[in-house]
Amino acid sequence: MAVQEARQGADTGVHAGGCACGDCPVGAREGHRRAVAEFRLKRDEFAAGQGLPVAVAHSASASRQWVSEELTQSAEVVAERGRVEGEAWLARLWVRTACAVWAAVFALLLTQSLTATGTGWTSARTAGLLAALVTAGALTAASWFHRARGGALAPVVGEDNRLSTSRTVAAVWVLFVAYAVLVLAGRLAAASGHAERDALISGLDLARGAGVVTVLAVVCGIAMLVRRVVGTRVTGQRLQKVRAHRPRAADLLTDDAGRGTFADIQYVVISAVALLFAAVRLARRPDQLPDLPWGLAVVMLVSAATYVAGKYAEGGRPVIHSVVRAREAGDLDGPIRTGDDIEIRGTGFVPPGAQTADRLSRMVVRIGAVNVHVPLIPVTGGFSNPTDTVLTVPVPAEVEPGSVEIQVVTAVGVATNRCVVEVTE
Repeated sequence: MAVQEARQGADTGVHAGGCACGDCPVGAREGHRRAVAEFRLKRDEFAAGQGLPVAVAHSASASRQWVSEELTQSAEVVAERGRVEGEAWLARLWVRTACAVWAAVFALLLTQSLTATGTGWTSARTAGLLAALVTAGALTAASWFHRARGGALAPVVGEDNRLSTSRTVAAVWVLFVAYAVLVLAGRLAAASGHAERDALISGLDLARGAGVVTVLAVVCGIAMLVRRVVGTRVTGQRLQKVRAHRPRAADLLTDDAGRGTFADIQYVVISAVALLFAAVRLARRPDQLPDLPWGLAVVMLVSAATYVAGKYAEGGRPVIHSVVRAREAGDLDGPIRTGDDIEIRGTGFVPPGAQTADRLSRMVVRIGAVNVHVPLIPVTGGFSNPTDTVLTVPVPAEVEPGSVEIQVVTAVGVATNRCVVEVTE
């Protein structure tokens, strides 16, 4: 009924105010929020033992399976609403990026006007403002052509739909160097004397801008190298990547799970400091490329090397360490039999960013020739099964007694090593 009402709303074109249909840009965000709230309420009710039908309440295994299926279906609705909300957010982002760019131009004009009170307006200020206008116009045009993919931020969004730290740092340095060259071009166009023109042309000499050029080459090379490294490690199943619903600013400083990472943070911070220094040097000496000191350039190189090393070190294949029979309080010790629960211990079962229920429900355990979906066991605020180090699944009756191989397939499709256990009748 709710789906029919949403479709009727879409047909009539009524999507204003508190629309939460989830089928239009107006109601996508509110529809996603409501779906998340409903899912959390249902999960917490099941965790408290409420909402179970009488037909399955008498059996622990049946109730667990029923709860897992209900949560999986609800999680799929949340994931779909999240996908729609992410696409609508990206479609609106190009306007925000364009407004932010022109706000920066206005801030530059205001700053130049305030600082020109005592010294007067100079040709360097005019060249800086014209360069900012040209850069802002180019970024606005790029935002329009990529309006469905986030506007000007489209080139810095990775294949996993997150903001790429390496691409963002490289893009900022490219824009800064392009702006500096435009400033010199503007001053060169306005220069009247041969001596002034020769001085401006010599400002582009490599001897003066070697530090900036080196940093630019390094950050651009790292952006390409990191893309290659991540792609190779994902293809070789040494790194698990989960696609995000939409990019966030926090992606620049965190991993896929939203936890801050040292390699990313230090790279962004040191790059911002070096960029600020270069901007000050350009403001002081607008007749040449910013002469970034070699000491600061070397600091940038060390930071970049640390970032690349962090990319090589992250991730890893999921691994099964052991498989044991799950035992509750009061149970007798014994071998693994069909119908028993087994506990699979290891690491890397839940990749970073795959903590949502729709991702967890995709995990599968191969027990011999039988694929067993890992049941979702809710607790208040989350799930006790599956976790990154422990999985609990039942041994189905279809499993033949004897030596059986067990293998875990994660949410992104990466399979673990095989572990052999003995199953008795």
